[in-house]
Amino acid sequence: MVLDLVVIGTAITLGPLHNSAFILLLSSRRGVRQGLAFLLSWLANLLAVIACVMLLTGGQPPARHSVPSTAAIAAKLVIGVALVLYGAHRHRRPPRPHGPPRWAARIDGASPATAAALAWLLQPWALVGAGAATAVDADLSTLADWLALAAYCLLATLSLVVMEMYAFSAPARANARLNALRSWLEQHQEQLIVVLSLLAGLWLTARSVYQLIV
Repeated sequence: MVLDLVVIGTAITLGPLHNSAFILLLSSRRGVRQGLAFLLSWLANLLAVIACVMLLTGGQPPARHSVPSTAAIAAKLVIGVALVLYGAHRHRRPPRPHGPPRWAARIDGASPATAAALAWLLQPWALVGAGAATAVDADLSTLADWLALAAYCLLATLSLVVMEMYAFSAPARANARLNALRSWLEQHQEQLIVVLSLLAGLWLTARSVYQLIV
């Protein structure tokens, strides 16, 4: 479970779409406040999904090869295959010009509530779903699994935390460097999406097939 959560959390935190949007928020008026609203909403979404899973399982992992256990593994397999197909599709399609999204021009007037809603919209829900299916195996009677779930949520939020702290501590320097990072992310967005989708999808597919067979 732990290794799967590390892979999923890393794929989430490296996603170019939400990181680019977050940098735009940090560059706006009241950017640190907007960024904090986005970050907290992002983390709250992850925690809420994990909490729902724990409520369904009662904090106890289902028996191996039982119906709930097999269903969770099958869900990860479906998500893994879907990510591989999505990555292959993005790789094959003709390159498209990239630029700031349409809402970027209105970002200065956005409220913290809008920033929080944007975090919900930009969450990579396929990977979040894979994390939820993995969390089914968590045993809340052990401290190690509590720490694993907490670490997963923090890892999936790590890029946002680092940028928020940087913007708060050194706003002028952070603005220039983060906007340079956003330009790089926009230029390499397709490649990043393809690589992350294929790597995460292949990992989930292979692990799920192994768990179903063994």
